[in-house]
Amino acid sequence: METKSETVDTIRRTIRGAQAPPLTRIKPAGLTSGRQITASPTAVVYCEGNFAQIDGKTANGLVRHSQAYRILSVIDSTYSGQDSGTVLDNVSNNIPIFGHLDAAVAHEAMFPDTLIYGMAPSTGRLSKADRGVVLKAIELGMNIVSGLHEYLSDDREIAKAASERNVTIRDIRKPKPSKDMRLFDGSVAGVKALRIAVLGTDCAIGKRTTATVLARALNAKGIKTVLVGTGQTGLMQGAKFGVAMDAVPPQFCCGELEGAIVAASEVEQPDVILIEGQGALSHPAFCTSAFILRGSQPDAVILQHAPKRAHRCDFPNMPMPSSASEIALIEAFADTKVIGVTLNHEGMFDAEITDTIAAQSQKLGLPVTDALARPAAHLLAMVIAAYPGLTQRPSMAAI
Repeated sequence: METKSETVDTIRRTIRGAQAPPLTRIKPAGLTSGRQITASPTAVVYCEGNFAQIDGKTANGLVRHSQAYRILSVIDSTYSGQDSGTVLDNVSNNIPIFGHLDAAVAHEAMFPDTLIYGMAPSTGRLSKADRGVVLKAIELGMNIVSGLHEYLSDDREIAKAASERNVTIRDIRKPKPSKDMRLFDGSVAGVKALRIAVLGTDCAIGKRTTATVLARALNAKGIKTVLVGTGQTGLMQGAKFGVAMDAVPPQFCCGELEGAIVAASEVEQPDVILIEGQGALSHPAFCTSAFILRGSQPDAVILQHAPKRAHRCDFPNMPMPSSASEIALIEAFADTKVIGVTLNHEGMFDAEITDTIAAQSQKLGLPVTDALARPAAHLLAMVIAAYPGLTQRPSMAAI
């Protein structure tokens, strides 16, 4: 009987051809018996038909930033043969796109550890075609990571296949038992770090991306910053603190987020804690923004807005709100202030971005920028202007 590694090696050679070398595990140079070196697991991101689109936001986020996994490639036959960074941001990142799983696996010298389901469909469920890809990945010996509302570890067929191949299924949105969840107790008020929530006027609008760019900029400046994730993509990317808010029973949402923020404060002792937003406070289909404002009690908010988006994502009969109306709602709902606006430039030319930044800034009386299309220094300046007392830590600046 073949072992798991022998079975995987057989499949791999079938995909790549008879001359493909066997699957091997390489011991890193310099590894001694007293010190174990571990590398981030490798991953292929499945995003068929949705990469660089709204429903592909998980894949989009992972190719832009990932600490938990080393992203090898993306699967989307629409862009097969292209570079994912060029497709997404017009800047090459050397993460190729393949048309199917076999091609992605065959491309690698070492067998990928993980298949990540990189889509966030409005149904929150696995399609028949996607199920086939997941089962094929398991057959090949790959672990599975999913952010769907449908828990793959509870699926009998998928769970059975995973058990037989001795691979793991990680359901990002699967909450812990309610007996282990915490209620809000007000301890967030004792957190000394400046708390900034990045909210938006819609879902899938770039809140997490803006928060990630800002965290990098602040840390590079020597202002120690921790990002608390509140959605599946941020947790997949490797957020050390956070909770998938839309998978937690409402009565525990504020307490669970508060707990993540308090833990980040106690463990990291940062100057700034950024809280990733979800949905929009004004969006009737989502309640997570309300829980985020209540649970984090933020000192400030940065608002993400897409000026060219005519209607809410997945709701064609629901017009987008203005940035001004969302700001008014946020500041009426919570004891906080909006310190700036960041743009999602979908559907905009560069000149339009420049004009919109100027127009929005004049209209709102706030700094406005675009986290991806403009230098990160502009985003950093937005925070420093509101909180000039933030000080640089020399030890962090050297990192």
